[in-house]
Amino acid sequence: MKKTLLILCATLLSGCLGMPKSVEPVSGFELKNYLGKWYEVARLDHPFERGLSRVTAEYTARDGGGITVINRGYSEEKNEWKEADGKAYFVNSPTEGYLKVSFFGPFYGSYVVFELDRENYSYAFVSGPDTDYLWLLSRTPSVDPEIMDKFVRMSEARGFDTSRLVNVQH
Repeated sequence: MKKTLLILCATLLSGCLGMPKSVEPVSGFELKNYLGKWYEVARLDHPFERGLSRVTAEYTARDGGGITVINRGYSEEKNEWKEADGKAYFVNSPTEGYLKVSFFGPFYGSYVVFELDRENYSYAFVSGPDTDYLWLLSRTPSVDPEIMDKFVRMSEARGFDTSRLVNVQH
């Protein structure tokens, strides 16, 4: 029984580190350029972010390897800031935009950068383990319409339901 439970848990947890078949992580990823503050411009909504505005993510290098993640957003309804602290690690190589991130102890989910402004690291398109998780991150609270159009076009081509996108207010 114990062995069966361990196998089931391992199978379920490893499923969270996958990615949609149509998504491929960027190569040539440079962590030092990715670190810092990012603004969430658009997302597919989830209970853990529902109702939040002014959402940001801050990435810093961890002593001993990995990345510290601090996600922050404002709840108008509760008139308070919500914050989640996490950690992230590269799944394969530090030059591939494929990481695992955890906000809840030993449970990790995929964080897949599938498009990136490689020149300035000014925007990133990010997927989770399946097509229910999608974010457009930017170094500024808004992006040019061309970037938003590219995000929608590339996301639709990969099977994301962009009709459900939430534009995050800042």
